[in-house]
Amino acid sequence: MAGRRRRVPAGRSGRRRRVPATGRSGRRVRWGRLIAVVVACVLVAGAALGYWVYDQAVNGVRTSDALGDKGARSTGGSQNILLMGLDSRKDLNGNPLPKKILEQLHAGASSEVGGYNTNTLILLHIPGDGSRATGLSVPRDDLVDVPGFGKQKIKEAYGLAKAREEDRLAAQGVKDHAELESKGREAGRRTEIETVRTFLGVPIDHFAEVNLAGFYDLAGALDGVDVCLKHPTKDKNSGADFPAGRQTLDARQSLAFVRQRMNLPKGDLDRTRRQQAFLLSAVHKLESSGTLDKIGRAYSLLDAAKRDIVIDKGWPLLDAADQMKKLAGGNVSFQTLKIKGFGTYRQQSVNLVDPPAVRRQVQELLRPAPSPRPSSPQGGRPKPAAPSPRPDSGDATSLGGDGVPCVD
Repeated sequence: MAGRRRRVPAGRSGRRRRVPATGRSGRRVRWGRLIAVVVACVLVAGAALGYWVYDQAVNGVRTSDALGDKGARSTGGSQNILLMGLDSRKDLNGNPLPKKILEQLHAGASSEVGGYNTNTLILLHIPGDGSRATGLSVPRDDLVDVPGFGKQKIKEAYGLAKAREEDRLAAQGVKDHAELESKGREAGRRTEIETVRTFLGVPIDHFAEVNLAGFYDLAGALDGVDVCLKHPTKDKNSGADFPAGRQTLDARQSLAFVRQRMNLPKGDLDRTRRQQAFLLSAVHKLESSGTLDKIGRAYSLLDAAKRDIVIDKGWPLLDAADQMKKLAGGNVSFQTLKIKGFGTYRQQSVNLVDPPAVRRQVQELLRPAPSPRPSSPQGGRPKPAAPSPRPDSGDATSLGGDGVPCVD
């Protein structure tokens, strides 16, 4: 990195102060896990509405130029959508969330906790041929190259770039809080997008970002989410206390479910799978239970979600809504990208990764399904194509036969 990076308190730039690592069983609150749920809810809701009502509902959704014109785009009608969840206790204007909301979230009583880490990064690949979609979760602690900052955890790209841009503007005499926040966030989005695009080696066609309040605004509308646990589990830090088997989680239990990482076999990686399971179950319920048959309920979901979502300017929401609605039937699976192991870097716990190996895994997972073989010269029927092999990551998450995903 050029120059010495200044340590800016979280209250000034929103960046989390660096503290010694507490290990995989540490007690620091980790958030920002529900970006995909929020985006899926708003898009599925949109697909349930007529064009005029939907157009009115999404009027005011914030858009961003951060994607820009850089980089290649997907071909053949496919789309790669980057979903980013911020670990922030602040709204889209950089103002602290109300204390009562923080207390109900059990996410810490201070708005300074969390900073602007992207604790959720999911690349959602939607094939142009209508075949099954794939969601790739990028572990937040992967140690990668961040443009302009050298080796960093991938989740920190957003906050580091945001803080640097705010420092640059402040040095030029900019004092307006709204301008600093807006331009700082745009710089953060650009850097995070470029980091993910380079690390995974794929185009990014669209993106969506949501902050912590997004779950609070939508949890009440879900009226319970069905999940399945392979084993009973407890964790006093998150409040998790669940038996084994299928169960319906209310909003409070849902928070504990997606927060828990202690007493899980793979810790933080298993918590990523819970996020995936919650997404699948929540969107499946929205589509199958008739929740969205009522225009008022769908409109309320959109109205709530648009307070917390930022999307790129070129995204045709009506098309995206139709695609997401199709995914609600279970036509999507999730994978967590592999890591080599765990290590320590600058006194922090990190995931060690092999970028070329990660890119190979991504290419395998996103490889198009094979076309049917041509007819034989004897005029017989074409032989069915062999199933396209996929790398065995051991971390796939999908709906079960009863529409409920089962995880640790």
